[in-house]
Amino acid sequence: MTSYKKYQVGEVRPSQLLLTYGVGAIIDLPHISTLIMGIDDWDTANAAEIHEERLLHAVQTALGGQVRQLLSPPASQENVYSPFDAANYIGVPVTAFPRWMVCSRPKCHLLAPVDSGYFELKANPYQPDRTRYIHHNCAHTPTALPSRFMIACEGGHLDDFPYIHFVHGNLPCKPLLRMLEIGVSGEPSDIYIKCDTCGKSRAMSDAFSSDEEQRYYPTCRGRRPHLRDFERESCAFKARTILLAASNTWFPLIFSAFSIPTAVDVLGQLVEEHWTILQAVESVRDIGVLRRTRLLEHFSQYGDDDIWAKVERKKTGQAVEEIVTPAELKIPEWRVLSNPTVAPKADDFEATPVNAPDGYTDIIQQVVLVERLREVRALTGFTRIESLSDYAEEEALPKDHIMPLSRHAPRWIPAAEVRGEGIFLQFREDAILQWLHKVTSAKHDALFRESHIRWRATRHIPMPEANYPTLRYVLLHTFAHALMRQLTLECGYTAASIRERIYAQSADDDREPMAGILLYTAAPDSEGTLGGLVSLGKPDALGWHIDAALEAMQHCASDPLCAEHNSHEDKTLHEAACHACLFSPETSCERGNKYLDRAVLVPTVQRSELAFFS
Repeated sequence: MTSYKKYQVGEVRPSQLLLTYGVGAIIDLPHISTLIMGIDDWDTANAAEIHEERLLHAVQTALGGQVRQLLSPPASQENVYSPFDAANYIGVPVTAFPRWMVCSRPKCHLLAPVDSGYFELKANPYQPDRTRYIHHNCAHTPTALPSRFMIACEGGHLDDFPYIHFVHGNLPCKPLLRMLEIGVSGEPSDIYIKCDTCGKSRAMSDAFSSDEEQRYYPTCRGRRPHLRDFERESCAFKARTILLAASNTWFPLIFSAFSIPTAVDVLGQLVEEHWTILQAVESVRDIGVLRRTRLLEHFSQYGDDDIWAKVERKKTGQAVEEIVTPAELKIPEWRVLSNPTVAPKADDFEATPVNAPDGYTDIIQQVVLVERLREVRALTGFTRIESLSDYAEEEALPKDHIMPLSRHAPRWIPAAEVRGEGIFLQFREDAILQWLHKVTSAKHDALFRESHIRWRATRHIPMPEANYPTLRYVLLHTFAHALMRQLTLECGYTAASIRERIYAQSADDDREPMAGILLYTAAPDSEGTLGGLVSLGKPDALGWHIDAALEAMQHCASDPLCAEHNSHEDKTLHEAACHACLFSPETSCERGNKYLDRAVLVPTVQRSELAFFS
């Protein structure tokens, strides 16, 4: 990771640059705090292109047809022994943020911007994590630490806390500020900002008071520090004070897709996998050019004429540019996973159907062991304060909440690929429909719908009645969480490393029904994971784990409070569910632990008439 002066300040994994520390996110290092700059400033010379056509179409639908590539973050080289080697500075650009620093010397505590002349950057090429700012004209040159306070708004803007205006208002002064702590708790009520010039001071607790008692109203200037500019139009959202380490500072908007084989022959599948290269081919002569440049090493067993015939056939079927929404990415996956014998074996996909466990054949239609799986994730934007998981993935996301990755329309976006394994369970459609048609299920569905509308209306989401996922989704989602918790006890993977993908869709004139779940784990290693999850999908082992998962769901350590939870009264989007029984890490759940209810699976201490599993 590099700054504009080519100082290395730390290291992160490529996958972290999408999910945790993407564009616009803050990385709090031991001595400084840095912000990832926009992709306009990235050097893509060492970035590799990631090929996934379906995901690229979805990104183009969201961001525009000018997006032509999915690129991995520029990776630094291994075995670079000299800290002064140019290869040691390959990475993504960052800048110090917040820009206000505080002297760590107890008798000083000077508070000033980093470019005020008081502070100096001391780089450490041998130990980059010890790079720091120092207060150079203070006794013993102490370390200057980043200020803990910032302001942000729901529009994605981020700015330094306006300390000068906070203390003085509109009164003129040549301030010399200090951040004083009168206690040891670190609470805002114990922190005061004092001006040595005029003697004015103010407690930071004034910036954190409730909306009803708010004493200070920071103004959002529309600042976009990752793009080094300000919005041209005034910001319509209300700025609020946040802490440097707050979890709501950055939420990524991630599109993801599995590499699913769509061709029935090996050559056709190779063309699908390398379509990003082959889509520019205009004749059989171009095939020879690509072969001479060693871009078609995987096609060594096939002639140029055969390859051109496949490319020409694919181009004829794609005369119109495909429009793909994020929700539609699941449809081809469902068709292949529910019919695994039709899909050919590929380098990044291998699925084996097995029988459903004994005792569940009337509910589970089939189980598919996905022994090889490749997932590609792309970062298309981010928000602050409010997570995009508040919205259903198939709806039009609010553009005024999403912060772009670049100043201009991007021609590429950051992406990462992971490989792993998974277990796919397909439920019988007739069993799902029979349960949904029960009177008690219909009433429960109406209850969830009312909670869905009220929850979205409270957050001023347009069309609050739209995009309700239905009780079908609640059932499948709850079962996925219950089984994930049980599998983590045996498979060797942590709870945060297993993810879910829910396929829930009712049948209508244009859509086929879907009722299934995919539990999978993946790693950035080229060989994927070790098979610990797939081994638990065999009928005997899976049956035992389903039994144990359902038994655990009957009782919760928080009962009877958990079982009595009512989404209508508490204005939430879950019923009988809590951290003690169903909630999963945010990296595992695709809907932020919403639309969950133990009562739809098994009888609880509160109700028994809803249980899908008798």
